[in-house]
Amino acid sequence: MLKGISPLLNADVLQALRAMGHGDDLIIADTNFPSDSVARQTVLGRLLRIDAPAAEVVKAVLSLYPLDTFVDDSAARMEIVGKPDEIPPVQTEVQKEIDAAEGKSWPMLPVERYAFYERSKQAYCVIQTGERRFYGCFAFRKGVVPPDAE
Repeated sequence: MLKGISPLLNADVLQALRAMGHGDDLIIADTNFPSDSVARQTVLGRLLRIDAPAAEVVKAVLSLYPLDTFVDDSAARMEIVGKPDEIPPVQTEVQKEIDAAEGKSWPMLPVERYAFYERSKQAYCVIQTGERRFYGCFAFRKGVVPPDAE
């Protein structure tokens, strides 16, 4: 245990978050996502796990992980097949955590299911959660941490 760091963030996840650079993508996926096979194609090349609901995982990750302010798609969600404008409860919960972490409204962009799979394969890493609700899959592009004010 460490002070100020969520106990959900295990050593493997912390190492990956620290190693990522500006513009790298992080995928946070539900239990139905093909996480292992996709993770083998990522930069990290192996699957990371946090066995908790998606919103809790996102809250923990965003407590340390800056979102990219230079692009519009730094927070994205997988669209529901055939209902691209529908927002299921799991995505609403995650949206609240994003807004809280950023201190303002930070809407997620929708990504079609197969386009989401392709984006995931290009990501730095995949964290599979214990989320069992459908469409609990999200992509986050890493931003920068500014220098301390002088």
